Amino acid sequence: MLALMTNLVSGQTFFNEVECGPEATVFNLFAPANAKSVKVRIYQNGVKGKALKTVKMTYNADTKKWTATVKGDLRGKFYTFDAGHGECAGVFAKAVGVNGRRGAILNMLECDPDDWCCDQRPVTKTPADLVIYELHHRDFSIARPDAKYPGKFLALTEPWAIQHLTDLGVNAVHILPSFDYASVDETRPGDNKYNWGYDPLNYNVPEGSYSTDPYDPKARVREFKQMVQALHKAGIRVILDVVYNHTYSIEGSNFQKTYPDYYFRKTADGKYSNGSGCGNETASEQPMMRQFIIESVKYWANEYRVDGFRFDLMGCHDIETMNAVRAELDKIDPNLFVYGEGWSAGSCAYPQEQLGMKANIAKMPRIAAFSDEMRDGLRGPFSDDTKGAFLAGIPGEEENIKFGIAGGISHPQVDMSKVNYSKTPWADEPTQMIAYVSCHDDMCLVDRLMASVPSLKGAQGKFSALSTEQKDELIRLDLLAQTAVFTSQGVPFMLSGEEMLRDKKGVHNSFESPDSINHLDWDRLKEYPQVYQYYKSLIQLRRNHPAFRLGDAHLVRKHLEFLDAPAGVVAFRLKNYAGRDDWRNIVVILNANKEKTMVPVPKGMYTVVCKDGEIDEQSTSKTFGRKIPVSGQSALIMYEP
Repeated sequence: MLALMTNLVSGQTFFNEVECGPEATVFNLFAPANAKSVKVRIYQNGVKGKALKTVKMTYNADTKKWTATVKGDLRGKFYTFDAGHGECAGVFAKAVGVNGRRGAILNMLECDPDDWCCDQRPVTKTPADLVIYELHHRDFSIARPDAKYPGKFLALTEPWAIQHLTDLGVNAVHILPSFDYASVDETRPGDNKYNWGYDPLNYNVPEGSYSTDPYDPKARVREFKQMVQALHKAGIRVILDVVYNHTYSIEGSNFQKTYPDYYFRKTADGKYSNGSGCGNETASEQPMMRQFIIESVKYWANEYRVDGFRFDLMGCHDIETMNAVRAELDKIDPNLFVYGEGWSAGSCAYPQEQLGMKANIAKMPRIAAFSDEMRDGLRGPFSDDTKGAFLAGIPGEEENIKFGIAGGISHPQVDMSKVNYSKTPWADEPTQMIAYVSCHDDMCLVDRLMASVPSLKGAQGKFSALSTEQKDELIRLDLLAQTAVFTSQGVPFMLSGEEMLRDKKGVHNSFESPDSINHLDWDRLKEYPQVYQYYKSLIQLRRNHPAFRLGDAHLVRKHLEFLDAPAGVVAFRLKNYAGRDDWRNIVVILNANKEKTMVPVPKGMYTVVCKDGEIDEQSTSKTFGRKIPVSGQSALIMYEP
């Protein structure tokens, strides 16, 4: 099976790495023409043992690649390349042995599950229709009592998992990095070694620790496909978190071992640039690095039928590369969704105006970015866990919330001079903004509320230490936060477990914390059923009413009207059958004040469908007036028929 790579400078075609057949296997490698010696070694096993055969590769000046042909049927064997900097599986291995140090020679068709040929992507007409649920394989299933495959890809094929996701109403799962990463020893599954997976080793191979047998190269491939297949059958799209901006290390990188310094940026003084904050940053503008990223996402979309990609630190990648990714994915399926973090973790050795920063989203049509304006406006700044914002009843954050409600686009009623981080709108369309209040990174919502809301700080980050009154307040604020997210015109995104009041015992950065910190506590579904029911009803409300997902900047400016409101309150109206909604006018009021607040609204007779932490679309409760009382720390949603 071939991974097609194109040298954008010369126009030559590269086949990297392995073309296998019953009579011979051809190996190809992009490495410097002046390398003293390039070899390929054949092994019986994926780990340990001496090479069965070592073959020198020859350089072809026309194709600009090193190549070698080894006679015989090598399927089932393993290989490494050695360009003089240590053995590795190459840069585009598609199957590997345990811990990914040796590539595996496979017929990929033999890894397909039954009926894989019949797999179909769930239909999504617009990203505005997506409800994204971010999960980590271990987090989601490791503590589930009835999980047959806890912590594995196959957990997401089990009935309990599918039922939970479909009942909640999400239609897309964002899975944290699931490619082969370097920080977990796959030979020691009992170590309870945990990592989010942002440590790339083999970008195009599923991670072995999430498979039932990391020693079997076919298992991880087949089981990843089974996961995708099961989710697709349930109408759920799969979004893969991709980390092309850095490698686990420079010296241990397959990039560096095959073509030293080609794939990494350096500063003017010759040092490795560190815009990723991980010790290195890749040079996406280099022709072969750009093509690697393009071919990698195409490979995941075609071979594994992934439905979208979330780019880690997208602000490290150049705009030309991101637009090329979008264009190539459009050829496969225009509905494949692409979004990312519109920032870097440090200064990149590349002009900022040419990078995939949030401020440059307008230069990247149909690519979205996370709104940290809305996130931090709701819960407080990333830089200080103890500092609150709108949810803590602190006035002055209302404009950040309004910016997020509008979907990050220009809106005549949003005063950008009062918006955090961005003084000009950065999205051309609302579908270019991801609306969220928490994700895997930083504190989850419950922990952040306990750390930043004065009346909850006494528990010192321990959910169990909260009094009944404190838990009631935390729940009110939790539901209020998500009401803002799910009534936003952006694409809504939530962290798994928020629907059951997930906490991480106050840990800010849990990427190396054990399962005891990161796991979902499924018992809380029974303890706090009203929270789950609110999330479920809120998602259903959004899906039932196109007014909340107009998906077009012109329509948002036409139909979204912000109402004058007291401090600590954001109120808006979706008017005149927005999006051809069945409801003529919809009013949403978000009250972060502790006290009941009177909020002026357009005169009319309204049906109240959300009040005091309960949502009922079939409600017959009526209210009339020009001023509406809204309970403290809660949302009110009502409509005129």
